[in-house]
Amino acid sequence: METKNLGQFDLIVIGAGHAGCEAALAAARMGKKTLILSINLEAVANMFCNPAIGGTGKGHLVREIDALGGQMGLCIDKTFIQSKMLNVSKGPAVHSLRAQADKRRYHEEMKRTLERCENLLLKQGEVIDIDYDENGVHGVLLRTGAYYEAKAVVIATGTFLGGKIFIGDSVVESGPNGLAPSTMLADNLKKRGFKLRRFKTGTPARCLKDSLDFSKMKIQEGDEHVVPFSFLNNDLDKEQVPCYLTYTNETTHKIIRDNFSRSALFGGQIEGIGPRYCPSIESKIDRFKDKERHQLFVEPEGLSTDEMYLQGMSTSLPEDVQEAFYKTIPGLENIRITRSAYAIEYDCIDPLDMKQSLEHREVKGLFCAGQFNGSSGYEEAAAQGLMAGINAALWIDKKEPFILDRSEAYIGVLIDDLVTKGTNEPYRMMTSRCEYRLVLRQDNADMRLTEMGRELGLVSDERYKRFLDDKKSFEDEMQRLNDLQITPTIANKFLEERGSALLDNRISLAELLKRPEFSYDDLEELDPDRKKLSYHVKTKVEVAIKYAGYIDKQMQQIEHFKKLETKKLPTDIDYMSIDGIRIEAREKLNQFKPTSVGQASRISGVSPADINVLLVYLERIKK
Repeated sequence: METKNLGQFDLIVIGAGHAGCEAALAAARMGKKTLILSINLEAVANMFCNPAIGGTGKGHLVREIDALGGQMGLCIDKTFIQSKMLNVSKGPAVHSLRAQADKRRYHEEMKRTLERCENLLLKQGEVIDIDYDENGVHGVLLRTGAYYEAKAVVIATGTFLGGKIFIGDSVVESGPNGLAPSTMLADNLKKRGFKLRRFKTGTPARCLKDSLDFSKMKIQEGDEHVVPFSFLNNDLDKEQVPCYLTYTNETTHKIIRDNFSRSALFGGQIEGIGPRYCPSIESKIDRFKDKERHQLFVEPEGLSTDEMYLQGMSTSLPEDVQEAFYKTIPGLENIRITRSAYAIEYDCIDPLDMKQSLEHREVKGLFCAGQFNGSSGYEEAAAQGLMAGINAALWIDKKEPFILDRSEAYIGVLIDDLVTKGTNEPYRMMTSRCEYRLVLRQDNADMRLTEMGRELGLVSDERYKRFLDDKKSFEDEMQRLNDLQITPTIANKFLEERGSALLDNRISLAELLKRPEFSYDDLEELDPDRKKLSYHVKTKVEVAIKYAGYIDKQMQQIEHFKKLETKKLPTDIDYMSIDGIRIEAREKLNQFKPTSVGQASRISGVSPADINVLLVYLERIKK
C-alpha cells in the first residue's frame, strides 16, 4: 500500500474518548499543533457505559481537571440532567459530586469544543501503526495509507484496542457499542514488542422508558441546590430528571445461577480480567451468595431519547437469559430491551511500563492515557489524558515534566498508584486510596491547582481572575470570622433556642462555627453584616474552620511525606551493587528506577528495611 505524507504536527492523539479529548485540548491550548484521530467521530467523548460524570473519588478528579484548566467539568455543567452530592452524611473529605448526563449532548458539546479549539484538528481515521525508533516517535500510519509526522504521540485507545464483545456464546471483534475495533494497531504494537494485557469490562442493557412501571420503584431525585463541577460556575438552576431504584430478588438470582454455564465470563470465553469494584450481576450473585437482593438504578440516557440505563446489571449472559431475569425485577416485568448487555475485552499495557509523566519508559515521546493504561472510568481517563497532553507539550519543548505527587492531588494518587504499584485489574479511583484526603478535598481543588494550571498556560484570564477573587474572599472571610467577637448577651438566646451550650464569655464567630450543630448559614442571625459569598467560597470557609485541627495534623504528615519525595535518586544507581538491600528489592529498584526515595518506598517488594539501607547509601555517596 502506497503511503502519503499528509502533514506535520507537534502532537498526535490516538483516540477521542475522555482521555484523548483532554490530552488534545491541553496540548493545543499550550500552543502545540495537535491532531486528534478517532476511528469514528461518533465516539468523541461518548459514554459507552453509564451516562454520568463523577461519583465517590471520581468527583474529586473532575474538580482537579477543572482547576487545572481541563474541559470535563465545564462540559458536564452544560449537559447534566440530574445532580447529586454523595456522602453528605459523612465528613467533607469524602463528599463527591455526581451528575447524570444527557450523553448525546455531552458528546456534541465536547466535539464542538474540539472543533473550535485553536491549534487543534479533529479527524476521523484509524491509526494502524506508530512510527518510532531508538530516537523516539516520528509519526503515525492510517489504514488509508495516510501518514502524519509528529514529535510526540499520545495513545488513548480506550476499549477499542483489540476489542471483542461477548454476549453468551456470541463473540464478535468489535469496539464498544458496535463500533469498529482497532485490531491492526494492537497487532503492530505486539510485533514491536509491547507487552499488552487483556482486561475486561461490561455494560448493562438499555430499555425503553414506556415499558417500565416506575410506581414499583423508589424515585431518586436530584439535589434541590445544584453544585457545579466547574469553579467557573456558581448557580446552575434547571429542571432535573429523576432516576429510580429497584432490586433483584431470589427469582432473578435463580435464573442467573441456572445459567452460569452460558455466561461468557464463567464459560471460559473471556480471558481478560474484570473490575472488582464494578462486577457483573452474575459475579455479584456468585460472590455474595448470602445477599437476598442487589440494587438496580434506572437512569435516563438523555432528554432526546427514551432509552434508560440499568445501572448495576452488566452481564455477558445470552439475550434470552437477559430477557428472562430482567422481567423478574419489580417495575421491569414488561421491559423492552433496546440494547443488550455485553462484556468487552480489550488490550492495554502494564502501567509499570510508564514514567510518572505518563511517557513510555522505552519509547521517547510516546505518552499513554486512560484505559490503555489499565484504569477504568471516564474521570480516571480524563485525568490521565490531561496530564499526558501537558507532559507531551512540555517534552516537545524540552522542559521538565509536570508531576503531581500524592499530597497535591487525587490525580497524583491515581498516576502514582498506576506507575509505582501497577494494577492487576481495571483501576478505579476511590477516596480510600488517598492518604491525605482531608487536605485533598473536592471543594479546594482550585486553591491547590489553579496557580499550577496558570503557569502551564491552561488557565484563562477569566478563570484566573475568578480564582484570585475567590481566594481573596476566602482569606478575608476567615480573618473576619476570627476577629468578630460574639458576647453572651447577643448569642445566648439564639443558642438556647437551638439547644446549644450557652456562653460565659465572648468568643469569635469562628469558634462558634466549630460547633458541629451549626453550619455557616445557621449563624447568619448573629452576623447580619456578612457579605454574600459564592457556594465555592462558603464551603471552603466552613470546612477550614470546622476541621482546622485535623487539617493541621494532616499537613504535618504531608511535610514528612515531602521529605522522602524530595530525596531524589540518581537515575544511574546500580541497585544490585548495594549490600543490605534484599535481592527482590534490588531487582525491582533496578527495573523501575524510582526518581525519589518516597517513590521507591511504594514499589511492591521494597520493604521499610530496604529503604533504610538506601537512605544510608545516599548519605554515604553524598559525603
